[in-house]
Amino acid sequence: MADNTTVADTTEQISVSPTEGPLKSFFNFFGGKTLRLNNDLGAMNIFFFRSFFMIFRIKAIPDIIQQVYFIGAKSTQIVLLVGFFTGMVLGLQLYFVLIKFGSVGVLGTAIALTLIREMGPVLAAIMITARAGSAMTAEIGIQRISEQVDALSTMRIDPLGYLISPRIAAAIISFPILTAFFDLIGIIGAWFSGCVLLGVNSGTYFFRVVSSTQLDDITGGFIKSIVFGLLVVSICCFQGYYTHMRTDSFGAKSVSLSTTSAVVISCVMILIADYIVTSFIV
Repeated sequence: MADNTTVADTTEQISVSPTEGPLKSFFNFFGGKTLRLNNDLGAMNIFFFRSFFMIFRIKAIPDIIQQVYFIGAKSTQIVLLVGFFTGMVLGLQLYFVLIKFGSVGVLGTAIALTLIREMGPVLAAIMITARAGSAMTAEIGIQRISEQVDALSTMRIDPLGYLISPRIAAAIISFPILTAFFDLIGIIGAWFSGCVLLGVNSGTYFFRVVSSTQLDDITGGFIKSIVFGLLVVSICCFQGYYTHMRTDSFGAKSVSLSTTSAVVISCVMILIADYIVTSFIV
């Protein structure tokens, strides 16, 4: 009788497990991902605000100047290069679109609004992420795995105030300036392809650029650049600072994976934040 009961229970378990197994695995997988995402977002918010309020210190000014040079000045060349060719491509494409409707005269308007409102802040932020953001993650990650961050704590130096705060302040300064450079050189690139190469009247082009650009457009672009700067620096520094807590690797490999994650997440968040900010300022 006991053997029959055991066989019946086993049969019942076997008949139920194929139904419950996939469903349980599904909820375990997505539930675990959701919990980890919430934990990461909460930790990143705490990380950002603790670092942000430390930028208002007199002794942080030399470090801020150094980071402005690293994030801003060293990124100028790539931003100008990408901005010029982006403007050339826009001028070329919009010329052949507008000529179908007999509206080549508004080429300057289309170029100015496209660059100042959208493409300037977004592409400038992505270029800075690729050049400076990846370097920040790798540098802080190496400092973490080599225990230099722990040494700062041993010497009673706050690692967030020493390593992260100057980078946040430098991003607030550098991103709007580089965005302005990108917009300006992009407009010049579009003038070169549209006016010099394709024959659009230069006076009409620049008149449209000036007359169609409003203060709200420029302000909106600068607001986006500041938001992108805070996002990029926070994500890149967070990934580097907590490299040692990765569960998928350790050592030098963890630094490389953190750098990749920082760049990918930053680029995705730039596009998401672009839509959110645009929906508020339009």
